[in-house]
Amino acid sequence: MADLLKLMPEDESSAPLAWRMRPLDLDEFVGQEHILGPGRMLRRAIEADRVSSIILYGPPGSGKTALAHVIATRTKARFEPINAVTSGVADIRRVTAQAAVERTRGWLEKA
Repeated sequence: MADLLKLMPEDESSAPLAWRMRPLDLDEFVGQEHILGPGRMLRRAIEADRVSSIILYGPPGSGKTALAHVIATRTKARFEPINAVTSGVADIRRVTAQAAVERTRGWLEKA
């Protein structure tokens, strides 16, 4: 899945319909009102750019990747897609190590 996301064309007109129709902001997101509705905790965290690392879980097609893209676009977060089916422990270690490097670099730049 991660490889598929990296292969998405710059011109989205040839991307799959589901990709072109995905929500681009929280107001376009359908469902999950109990956590994404106005005033709800996750929505407030996204709007305040206070989202830490999260793991999204659910069946295929439930909007996990779409929500991750909305969060990354709305916040200063970096989005790193990992598919639990096709990724392994080495992939998770690589991503977390890179995140630690980037966080340290950010702290050093602020100092």
